[in-house]
Amino acid sequence: MKLLTLLLAIAAVLRAADRRPRIAVGGIMHESNSFYPAPTRLADFRIDRGPGIELQHAAGASEVAGYYEGAKRYGLELHPTLHASATPGGPVEAAALDALSGELIRLLKAAPPLDGLLLALHGAMVSEKFPHGDAEIVRRVREAMGPAFPIVVTHDFHANISPEIVRQSTVLLGYKTNPHIDQRERGLKAAEIVSRIVKGEIHPTQALAKPPMLYNIRFQNTNVEPLRPIVEETRRLERDPRFLAASVAGGYQYADTPAMGAGVVVVTNHDAALARSEAERLGQMLWATRDRLKLRLPDAAAAVRQALAASEFPVVLVEMGDNIGGGSAGDATFVLGELLRQKAQGWVEAIADPEAVKTAARLGIGAEFDQVVGGRTDRLHGEPVRIRGRVKSLHDGKYIETEVRHGGARYLDQGLSAVIEVEGSTRDLPNLLLLTSYRHAPMSLHQLISCGIYPRRQRILVVKAAIAFRAAYEPVAARIIEVDTPGATAVNPARFTYRRVRRPLFGLEP
Repeated sequence: MKLLTLLLAIAAVLRAADRRPRIAVGGIMHESNSFYPAPTRLADFRIDRGPGIELQHAAGASEVAGYYEGAKRYGLELHPTLHASATPGGPVEAAALDALSGELIRLLKAAPPLDGLLLALHGAMVSEKFPHGDAEIVRRVREAMGPAFPIVVTHDFHANISPEIVRQSTVLLGYKTNPHIDQRERGLKAAEIVSRIVKGEIHPTQALAKPPMLYNIRFQNTNVEPLRPIVEETRRLERDPRFLAASVAGGYQYADTPAMGAGVVVVTNHDAALARSEAERLGQMLWATRDRLKLRLPDAAAAVRQALAASEFPVVLVEMGDNIGGGSAGDATFVLGELLRQKAQGWVEAIADPEAVKTAARLGIGAEFDQVVGGRTDRLHGEPVRIRGRVKSLHDGKYIETEVRHGGARYLDQGLSAVIEVEGSTRDLPNLLLLTSYRHAPMSLHQLISCGIYPRRQRILVVKAAIAFRAAYEPVAARIIEVDTPGATAVNPARFTYRRVRRPLFGLEP
């Protein structure tokens, strides 16, 4: 019996030594707008658990898809726990943060022996009790799993990175692109790093630099100056074997928190001084661009006049004050009202208005439509606008994006939707209002195409966005006009009253 017990113990040790590293996968993602009037509740999150994470994410282009690709490439066994995400909106309720982080930790503790964690966090979560919700999640995980447990965190480019999350995580790396088209690549990089950590090949050390600046979202397109050369420098660093990761975050200006603003994280293999010096150098590169960050954008009336005077189409009007992907209402009416007042033809705009959708569905296809739409969230996004026309079509709102687009999602849903052909339309130049049940950011042309709207045939395309739309819309746009409108994501920070950000902060001071 003793011999049998000994043999079983030896076999168990050999199996443990022979097994692939077991890495947990999790995520709690939210971009929280301090100026949006409604809080984000637990019911607002889409939650995938266990095998459901792979089913929802592995075929897409998100960082979680990169985790799964990396597991195959680096011989990891992934243990999926919980992945929760919600459309950007108001601060996350304390109960929601407690429920999600609590479940994540319970699943980690209940798992078979784990060697590390790949954790997808947005980086701009604000909770009722915690200005930096992401840092609080990592703090709780660290407390539960111990000081030596490897936690590799991936962040969105719009993260507001705090010193706390850098201290609590083993490695933090972010997307390099905005529009975000490298999420899968960065997830793959995270999987490579955690693989090397658990195999004892590397011993990461990381440093954070935060120049005192609000890097306005208007200038956060990484494909052009002034950010492009800085991002290219992070790529150059990652080709140097001394560096494990180098990330620039543009920050998220709608989170009224001490960590708001641009940041840089550099990760080296056991060389704290090098990480610190390179992070500071990249931070100085960001600071040196500040004189180029000047806003000169037309208001809604001027932008519509410019679009009508164009000689090539389609013209894309970017309603920056109602950037759904930045946590706005999706029902602002400033541009819509101007299209009607200036009798534009051949335009299309999407408005989130579930009540109007219900009316259209009740009336039925072909019926006359005459009611106010939009402006329902608050007066910050304009007054409701009366729309007359007919119900052209109804749709379930579900579609697939097969290309790599901002957000990395493949399976998308804007809820029950209705297309209204607005008065003033002609057969060749229809005015089309897409009413959706959910706030849905314009990351994909298939948002329109799935509802029978063909963007190349329209003269004016209105998007409620900032930068994210560009991956989808730049290939079809003859011209893009960014519009300075009010709203929860107004591009001009002077429209808001900040109470918790650190001061002085370039971009906020007169």
